[in-house]
Amino acid sequence: MNAWHFIDGEWVHGNPLLMTAWSHATWLGAAVFDGARAFEGTTPDLDRHCRRAVRSAAALGLKSPLTAGEIEEIARDGIARFPKGTPLYIRPFLWAEDGWIAPDPASTRIAISVVESPLPEPKGTNVCLSKFRRPSPETAPTDAKAVCLYAQAGRARGEARAKGFDDAVMLDPLGHVAELTSANLWIAKDGAAHTPVPNGTFLNGITRQRILRLLRRAGIEVHERTLTYQEVLEADEIFSTGNHGKVLPITRIEDRDLQPGPIYARARELYWAFAHEGESGL
Repeated sequence: MNAWHFIDGEWVHGNPLLMTAWSHATWLGAAVFDGARAFEGTTPDLDRHCRRAVRSAAALGLKSPLTAGEIEEIARDGIARFPKGTPLYIRPFLWAEDGWIAPDPASTRIAISVVESPLPEPKGTNVCLSKFRRPSPETAPTDAKAVCLYAQAGRARGEARAKGFDDAVMLDPLGHVAELTSANLWIAKDGAAHTPVPNGTFLNGITRQRILRLLRRAGIEVHERTLTYQEVLEADEIFSTGNHGKVLPITRIEDRDLQPGPIYARARELYWAFAHEGESGL
Protein backbone atom coordinates (compact mmCIF):
# COMPACT_ATOMS: atom_id res chain seq x y z
CA MET A 1 0.00 0.00 0.00
CA ASN A 2 1.44 3.35 -1.07
CA ALA A 3 -0.07 5.45 1.67
CA TRP A 4 0.69 8.01 4.36
CA HIS A 5 -1.31 8.28 7.58
CA PHE A 6 -1.26 11.16 10.06
CA ILE A 7 -1.63 9.61 13.51
CA ASP A 8 -0.92 11.21 16.89
CA GLY A 9 0.90 14.14 15.36
CA GLU A 10 3.16 12.37 12.90
CA TRP A 11 3.09 10.78 9.44
CA VAL A 12 3.42 7.02 9.16
CA HIS A 13 3.89 5.15 5.87
CA GLY A 14 2.23 1.89 4.85
CA ASN A 15 -0.71 0.30 6.64
CA PRO A 16 -0.22 0.80 10.41
CA LEU A 17 -2.27 -0.77 13.19
CA LEU A 18 -4.69 1.61 14.91
CA MET A 19 -6.82 -0.15 17.52
CA THR A 20 -6.47 -2.62 20.36
CA ALA A 21 -8.64 -5.62 21.18
CA TRP A 22 -10.46 -3.52 23.78
CA SER A 23 -10.91 -0.30 21.79
CA HIS A 24 -14.56 0.75 21.81
CA ALA A 25 -14.63 0.92 18.00
CA THR A 26 -13.21 -2.61 17.66
CA TRP A 27 -16.17 -4.32 19.27
CA LEU A 28 -18.90 -1.69 19.67
CA GLY A 29 -18.50 0.15 16.37
CA ALA A 30 -18.10 3.82 17.26
CA ALA A 31 -16.26 4.92 14.14
CA VAL A 32 -16.88 7.26 11.21
CA PHE A 33 -14.95 8.29 8.14
CA ASP A 34 -15.14 10.49 5.10
CA GLY A 35 -13.59 10.22 1.69
CA ALA A 36 -12.23 12.87 -0.65
CA ARG A 37 -10.19 12.75 -3.82
CA ALA A 38 -7.11 14.33 -5.31
CA PHE A 39 -6.56 13.75 -9.02
CA GLU A 40 -5.00 15.60 -11.94
CA GLY A 41 -3.74 18.25 -9.54
CA THR A 42 -7.23 19.01 -8.14
CA THR A 43 -8.93 18.43 -4.77
CA PRO A 44 -12.63 19.11 -5.44
CA ASP A 45 -14.73 19.89 -2.35
CA LEU A 46 -12.02 18.72 0.06
CA ASP A 47 -13.16 21.35 2.58
CA ARG A 48 -16.73 20.02 2.53
CA HIS A 49 -15.57 16.45 3.08
CA CYS A 50 -13.55 17.54 6.10
CA ARG A 51 -16.52 19.40 7.56
CA ARG A 52 -18.74 16.36 7.06
CA ALA A 53 -16.22 14.16 8.89
CA VAL A 54 -16.52 16.37 11.96
CA ARG A 55 -20.33 16.38 11.72
CA SER A 56 -20.44 12.60 11.34
CA ALA A 57 -18.31 12.20 14.46
CA ALA A 58 -20.68 14.38 16.47
CA ALA A 59 -23.72 12.49 15.17
CA LEU A 60 -22.25 9.24 16.52
CA GLY A 61 -21.39 10.73 19.91
CA LEU A 62 -17.72 11.34 19.14
CA LYS A 63 -15.78 14.59 19.37
CA SER A 64 -13.17 15.30 16.73
CA PRO A 65 -9.83 16.30 18.27
CA LEU A 66 -9.22 18.46 15.17
CA THR A 67 -11.29 21.12 13.43
CA ALA A 68 -12.34 20.67 9.84
CA GLY A 69 -9.80 23.29 8.81
CA GLU A 70 -7.01 21.47 10.61
CA ILE A 71 -8.01 18.17 8.98
CA GLU A 72 -7.91 19.82 5.56
CA GLU A 73 -4.49 21.36 6.22
CA ILE A 74 -3.07 18.00 7.28
CA ALA A 75 -4.64 16.28 4.26
CA ARG A 76 -3.00 18.78 1.92
CA ASP A 77 0.33 18.13 3.60
CA GLY A 78 -0.20 14.43 2.91
CA ILE A 79 -1.09 15.09 -0.72
CA ALA A 80 2.20 16.97 -1.11
CA ARG A 81 4.07 13.78 -0.20
CA PHE A 82 3.11 12.27 -3.58
CA PRO A 83 4.14 13.37 -7.09
CA LYS A 84 1.79 16.05 -8.40
CA GLY A 85 -1.22 14.60 -10.15
CA THR A 86 -1.11 11.21 -8.38
CA PRO A 87 -4.69 9.94 -7.97
CA LEU A 88 -5.34 9.76 -4.23
CA TYR A 89 -8.06 8.75 -1.82
CA ILE A 90 -8.15 10.97 1.28
CA ARG A 91 -9.81 9.48 4.37
CA PRO A 92 -10.24 11.17 7.75
CA PHE A 93 -11.17 8.33 10.14
CA LEU A 94 -12.39 8.95 13.68
CA TRP A 95 -13.09 6.38 16.37
CA ALA A 96 -13.63 5.98 20.10
CA GLU A 97 -11.17 4.16 22.32
CA ASP A 98 -13.27 4.08 25.49
CA GLY A 99 -16.87 3.90 26.67
CA TRP A 100 -19.46 1.31 27.62
CA ILE A 101 -22.07 0.90 24.87
CA ALA A 102 -22.05 4.69 24.36
CA PRO A 103 -18.62 5.96 23.29
CA ASP A 104 -16.67 8.36 25.48
CA PRO A 105 -16.30 11.44 23.24
CA ALA A 106 -13.14 12.48 25.07
CA SER A 107 -11.46 9.27 23.87
CA THR A 108 -11.94 10.07 20.16
CA ARG A 109 -8.85 9.58 18.01
CA ILE A 110 -8.28 10.46 14.38
CA ALA A 111 -6.16 9.07 11.56
CA ILE A 112 -5.95 11.01 8.30
CA SER A 113 -4.99 8.71 5.45
CA VAL A 114 -3.80 9.69 1.98
CA VAL A 115 -3.63 6.61 -0.26
CA GLU A 116 -2.65 6.19 -3.90
CA SER A 117 -5.85 5.01 -5.62
CA PRO A 118 -6.68 5.41 -9.33
CA LEU A 119 -10.16 6.58 -10.26
CA PRO A 120 -12.28 3.83 -11.83
CA GLU A 121 -12.47 3.92 -15.60
CA PRO A 122 -15.96 4.92 -16.84
CA LYS A 123 -16.50 1.59 -18.58
CA GLY A 124 -19.96 0.98 -17.19
CA THR A 125 -21.25 -1.26 -14.44
CA ASN A 126 -24.21 -3.57 -14.09
CA VAL A 127 -26.69 -3.59 -11.21
CA CYS A 128 -29.66 -5.47 -9.82
CA LEU A 129 -32.16 -4.95 -7.03
CA SER A 130 -31.14 -6.02 -3.53
CA LYS A 131 -33.46 -7.48 -0.92
CA PHE A 132 -31.45 -5.61 1.71
CA ARG A 133 -32.75 -2.11 2.44
CA ARG A 134 -31.35 1.09 3.83
CA PRO A 135 -32.34 1.74 7.46
CA SER A 136 -34.49 4.60 8.70
CA PRO A 137 -33.07 7.44 10.85
CA GLU A 138 -34.77 5.92 13.91
CA THR A 139 -32.91 2.63 13.49
CA ALA A 140 -29.38 3.65 12.49
CA PRO A 141 -27.08 6.72 12.38
CA THR A 142 -28.02 7.57 8.79
CA ASP A 143 -26.99 11.22 9.29
CA ALA A 144 -23.36 10.14 9.61
CA LYS A 145 -20.88 8.40 7.35
CA ALA A 146 -20.69 5.72 9.99
CA VAL A 147 -18.70 2.52 9.60
CA CYS A 148 -21.60 0.45 10.97
CA LEU A 149 -23.81 1.35 7.98
CA TYR A 150 -21.49 -0.40 5.56
CA ALA A 151 -22.25 -3.87 6.90
CA GLN A 152 -25.72 -3.64 5.35
CA ALA A 153 -24.29 -2.17 2.14
CA GLY A 154 -21.76 -4.99 2.06
CA ARG A 155 -24.54 -7.57 2.32
CA ALA A 156 -26.30 -5.97 -0.63
CA ARG A 157 -23.16 -5.87 -2.76
CA GLY A 158 -22.26 -9.43 -1.85
CA GLU A 159 -25.74 -10.55 -2.84
CA ALA A 160 -25.42 -8.75 -6.20
CA ARG A 161 -22.01 -10.23 -6.94
CA ALA A 162 -23.26 -13.72 -6.17
CA LYS A 163 -25.80 -13.13 -8.95
CA GLY A 164 -23.13 -11.92 -11.38
CA PHE A 165 -23.65 -8.15 -10.98
CA ASP A 166 -21.21 -5.44 -9.94
CA ASP A 167 -23.48 -3.55 -7.55
CA ALA A 168 -26.99 -3.33 -6.14
CA VAL A 169 -29.81 -0.82 -5.98
CA MET A 170 -31.00 -0.47 -2.39
CA LEU A 171 -34.50 0.62 -1.41
CA ASP A 172 -35.53 2.58 1.66
CA PRO A 173 -37.78 1.07 4.36
CA LEU A 174 -40.90 2.11 2.41
CA GLY A 175 -39.76 0.45 -0.80
CA HIS A 176 -38.63 3.54 -2.68
CA VAL A 177 -35.24 3.75 -4.39
CA ALA A 178 -32.53 5.06 -2.06
CA GLU A 179 -29.08 4.58 -3.60
CA LEU A 180 -26.47 2.08 -4.69
CA THR A 181 -24.35 0.40 -2.03
CA SER A 182 -21.78 3.22 -1.91
CA ALA A 183 -22.92 5.87 -4.38
CA ASN A 184 -25.95 7.97 -5.19
CA LEU A 185 -28.19 6.92 -8.07
CA TRP A 186 -29.41 9.01 -11.02
CA ILE A 187 -31.63 8.32 -13.99
CA ALA A 188 -32.43 10.31 -17.11
CA LYS A 189 -35.83 10.26 -18.77
CA ASP A 190 -37.06 12.38 -21.69
CA GLY A 191 -34.12 14.79 -21.42
CA ALA A 192 -34.38 15.44 -17.67
CA ALA A 193 -32.29 14.11 -14.77
CA HIS A 194 -33.95 12.49 -11.76
CA THR A 195 -32.46 11.41 -8.42
CA PRO A 196 -34.02 10.20 -5.16
CA VAL A 197 -34.92 13.04 -2.82
CA PRO A 198 -32.93 12.83 0.44
CA ASN A 199 -35.30 11.40 3.05
CA GLY A 200 -32.96 10.58 5.90
CA THR A 201 -32.21 7.01 4.82
CA PHE A 202 -29.07 7.78 2.81
CA LEU A 203 -26.41 10.47 2.72
CA ASN A 204 -27.04 13.45 0.48
CA GLY A 205 -23.64 12.99 -1.11
CA ILE A 206 -21.26 15.89 -1.64
CA THR A 207 -20.61 14.84 -5.25
CA ARG A 208 -24.39 14.38 -5.69
CA GLN A 209 -25.03 17.93 -4.49
CA ARG A 210 -22.32 19.24 -6.78
CA ILE A 211 -23.70 17.47 -9.87
CA LEU A 212 -27.23 18.65 -9.10
CA ARG A 213 -26.06 22.24 -8.98
CA LEU A 214 -23.86 21.94 -12.09
CA LEU A 215 -26.60 20.36 -14.19
CA ARG A 216 -29.12 23.00 -13.22
CA ARG A 217 -26.67 25.79 -13.98
CA ALA A 218 -26.11 24.21 -17.40
CA GLY A 219 -29.86 24.40 -18.10
CA ILE A 220 -30.66 20.73 -17.61
CA GLU A 221 -33.91 20.00 -15.78
CA VAL A 222 -33.25 18.13 -12.53
CA HIS A 223 -35.88 16.52 -10.30
CA GLU A 224 -35.24 15.39 -6.73
CA ARG A 225 -38.19 13.12 -6.02
CA THR A 226 -39.39 9.72 -4.89
CA LEU A 227 -38.38 7.09 -7.43
CA THR A 228 -39.73 3.57 -7.86
CA TYR A 229 -37.56 0.71 -9.01
CA GLN A 230 -39.81 0.33 -12.05
CA GLU A 231 -38.87 3.87 -13.11
CA VAL A 232 -35.20 2.95 -12.86
CA LEU A 233 -35.81 -0.14 -14.96
CA GLU A 234 -37.48 1.99 -17.64
CA ALA A 235 -34.99 4.90 -17.59
CA ASP A 236 -33.26 6.22 -20.71
CA GLU A 237 -29.97 6.44 -18.78
CA ILE A 238 -28.70 5.39 -15.37
CA PHE A 239 -25.55 6.69 -13.72
CA SER A 240 -24.00 7.15 -10.30
CA THR A 241 -22.24 9.89 -8.39
CA GLY A 242 -19.93 9.41 -5.45
CA ASN A 243 -16.53 10.33 -4.16
CA HIS A 244 -14.73 7.14 -5.18
CA GLY A 245 -15.61 7.21 -8.88
CA LYS A 246 -17.19 10.67 -9.17
CA VAL A 247 -19.55 10.18 -12.16
CA LEU A 248 -19.90 6.70 -13.68
CA PRO A 249 -22.31 5.14 -16.17
CA ILE A 250 -24.47 2.11 -15.47
CA THR A 251 -24.80 0.05 -18.63
CA ARG A 252 -26.96 -2.85 -17.49
CA ILE A 253 -29.79 -3.22 -15.01
CA GLU A 254 -31.10 -6.73 -14.45
CA ASP A 255 -31.30 -8.17 -18.02
CA ARG A 256 -31.56 -4.81 -19.80
CA ASP A 257 -28.55 -3.23 -21.52
CA LEU A 258 -28.10 0.55 -21.79
CA GLN A 259 -25.59 2.93 -23.33
CA PRO A 260 -23.95 5.87 -21.56
CA GLY A 261 -26.20 8.78 -22.50
CA PRO A 262 -25.92 12.54 -23.06
CA ILE A 263 -26.98 13.61 -19.56
CA TYR A 264 -24.42 11.30 -17.97
CA ALA A 265 -21.78 12.59 -20.37
CA ARG A 266 -22.68 16.20 -19.60
CA ALA A 267 -22.60 15.55 -15.85
CA ARG A 268 -19.11 14.05 -16.05
CA GLU A 269 -17.89 16.85 -18.32
CA LEU A 270 -19.27 19.51 -15.98
CA TYR A 271 -17.74 17.88 -12.93
CA TRP A 272 -14.28 17.69 -14.50
CA ALA A 273 -14.55 21.34 -15.51
CA PHE A 274 -15.55 22.28 -11.98
CA ALA A 275 -12.70 20.24 -10.50
CA HIS A 276 -10.10 21.99 -12.66
CA GLU A 277 -11.55 25.49 -12.92
CA GLY A 278 -14.09 25.94 -10.14
CA GLU A 279 -17.62 27.14 -10.75
CA SER A 280 -16.38 30.44 -12.16
CA GLY A 281 -14.89 28.51 -15.07
CA LEU A 282 -18.23 27.10 -16.18
